[in-house]
Parts: sequence; C-alpha cells; structure tokens
Amino acid sequence: MIDQDVIAQSNEALVGALAQDYASLGERLARRGVEIDALKARARAFAVAVPSWGTGTGGTRFARFPGAGEPASIFDKLDDCGVIQSLTQATPSVSLHIPWDKAEPADLTAKAEELGLRFDAMNSNTFSDTEGEYSYKFGSLSHTEAATRAQAVEHNLECIEIGQKIGSKALTVWIGDGANFPGQTHMGRQFERYLGSMKEIYKGLPEDWRIFSEHKIYEPAFYSTVVQDWGTSLLTAQELGEKAMCLVDLGHHAPNVNIEMIVSRLIHAGKLGGFHFNDSKYGDDDLDAGTIEPYRLFLVWNELVDAEGTPGLDLAHMIDQSHNATDPIESLMISAMEIQRAAVQAGLVDRVALAGYQDENDALMASATLRAAFRTDIEPILAMARLEAGGAIDPVATYRRSGYRGQVAAKRPVVRGGGGGIV
Repeated sequence: MIDQDVIAQSNEALVGALAQDYASLGERLARRGVEIDALKARARAFAVAVPSWGTGTGGTRFARFPGAGEPASIFDKLDDCGVIQSLTQATPSVSLHIPWDKAEPADLTAKAEELGLRFDAMNSNTFSDTEGEYSYKFGSLSHTEAATRAQAVEHNLECIEIGQKIGSKALTVWIGDGANFPGQTHMGRQFERYLGSMKEIYKGLPEDWRIFSEHKIYEPAFYSTVVQDWGTSLLTAQELGEKAMCLVDLGHHAPNVNIEMIVSRLIHAGKLGGFHFNDSKYGDDDLDAGTIEPYRLFLVWNELVDAEGTPGLDLAHMIDQSHNATDPIESLMISAMEIQRAAVQAGLVDRVALAGYQDENDALMASATLRAAFRTDIEPILAMARLEAGGAIDPVATYRRSGYRGQVAAKRPVVRGGGGGIV
C-alpha cells in the first residue's frame, strides 16, 4: 500500500492551488446555471473495475517485454489494484480472470478486505489452452466435438462457482471461436453450437447473477468470428433470457463504427450490461482509455447519462487494456481518471437546450451544446473529489514519489510468461 503520509505530503503542496482553481471553476459554472458540488458528487459516485491482468505487462504477436516488479500471483495483482484505488478513489473493485487468478476463495476475500477492495465480474478463458484434456485450437463453446464444448461449459461453471464464494455477481464470456479460411466452418451450425453451450452455462447462473455476452469483430479468427458484432451479441442475450446482457468493448469494432449508437440501441433493447473501456487507432489496440478518441468516450457517456433512470439499466464498468510501453499502474490510473472525466463532463450537457435544438433540427447548436460540455476543463472537480475521498490530487506524481515500483521490483521475481488475457 502507498503510505498515507506520502499522499498527505504530496497533497499538501497542491491543495492551495486546487482550492483556488475549484472556486474559480465554480464561479464560471454558476454563470451557466451549473452547481459545481453536484458535479463533484457525480465524480465521487463514479467507479470502474480494474482487470487483474491489466496490472502486468502485455505483449504483441511478436514479443513480450517484461516490466520491473510485475505481479507474480493474484495476491501481487491485488496489491497493485489496492495502490490504484488508494490514489484515485475510483477503482474499488477487481475483475478476475480464471484460471490465472485461481486461489482459495477465503484467501482472496481476506486480501481484498485488507486492501479495501471487492470483486467485480468473473472472466472465463476458453481462447487458449490452459487446463483440460481438449484443445481450443478450433473453437471452444462452438467446437465441432461435444467433449470440447462440454469442457468449455464446465470451465465457465467453475468461474461462477468461484465467483459466488468471493462476492461476484456476473460472468463475462468472450470466445475467440471462428474461422481463418472461407469454408473452414459452417457458420450457421457453428453459431447453433455456441448458443447451445451458452444455454448450458445460463442454466448454472445463480438467481442474482448476470451473464455478459462480449462481441469482437476479429482476432484470433480473422475470416469470421462467431460473436462478431453487437447484433449477434444481442441475439444471444435475447435467446438466453432476462439475466443475459451485452457487454461493449470500445476496441472491438471496425474503425469508424458509431459505438455510441450501438450503446443507444442496446439501451433501447434493454440489453446493455456494461463496458470494457480502452481506446484504439486501428483495431483492438487496447490502448489507454481516452488517449486516441476522448470525444468518442465522451459521446458514449453522453448516451449513458441521458439514459440514467431507465428501468433495469444497471451497468458494469471495467478497464480492459494492454500495457506494453508504460507502467501498468500508471496507465490504469490515467485511464480510470479519463473515464471518470468523460462521465462527469457528460453530466454538464444542457439536456433541455439539447432537446430543443434536436426538435428544431438545429444541427449546429445541438453539436455545439455537446462540445461546450466536452471542452470544459473539470480537472479541479476530479482532483477535489479524490482529495475529499482520501486519494491523491495528482495520483501519478504521488505514485512515483512513493517509490512503489522500485520496492516491489526488489521483492518480486521477473515474470517471463504471460500474466493473463486481454479480451
């Protein structure tokens, strides 16, 4: 954990300027009829889950370059997640990936309680061979062989069983099933096999659990993918039942796809379950959230804020990134704050004015209304929310000042292999 004295000392040097900036911003917002403390309350209420695997260094198809002090176990990962939460006060939960994060449930919950964390959705892995007699080289839940499908189903049921013991309430299912060559598989029968397997998993859901269907346009199957877009994900969720929802990963779409419209459609269908936040330039790049298209992130949140109060809308938010050139802890903190920024900025939108411009077909002013919220610098609000919650005004600077990375690098062995999947 980061020593509270380090956080206090870092904040002490910045708190005076922050107070002035917060007061100044409050005056400017008041002239627009906006109460700054209401936005601060929105920031304080914000939460996004950290993926356990995100605390390790990622890799590419060509190589992986280990980072100093990478976590060697799930308990190391939880320590790193605790640091992120202590500094940002925006990441109170952790999403586990099985089988990499297997441990005694009692030990997991004890560690989480020690760090002030809880557990979010469970994540299964049938996109690589880690355990079991049968290979997933040619598919898992949609495999032609019943025994392979049964093994994949059983793995997902095991994830539910573990999750029940640690307080999780959801299972995210992403598969890499598909084909690399035309004619390699019968697309219709393959999808039917997938649906059959998902129905078996759905039967094993506890009454108060949900299952998230996650789509991805390509990779590792490059010709066709079983769950390739939001339409297939929606069809799956509708076939399974009311506890089945769709999960949107911002990087899992073709370039230039209107993701915020997908969000709107899934809300309309009553099947939007949550998000995996990241960013992309070319495809599923898994870059830090808000680094490439911050306006798109804002537009997604604009749809979410607009839909607040919709009956049954209960969203799970998680970061899902690969950190190949940065300290994973720093990237996860930056991403959490950027996602929080977009969520609060979306709360700035003058919805009465926007609705009026939309009704009048005033495209220019409708667009300007969104830009006015997006261009407002709300950093003092986010920093004040962190300060009042016991976090750091400047999390990255405080983290570097603490020397945490050097401390764990001296204790942890070098991790040569992979540390978990990016889905």
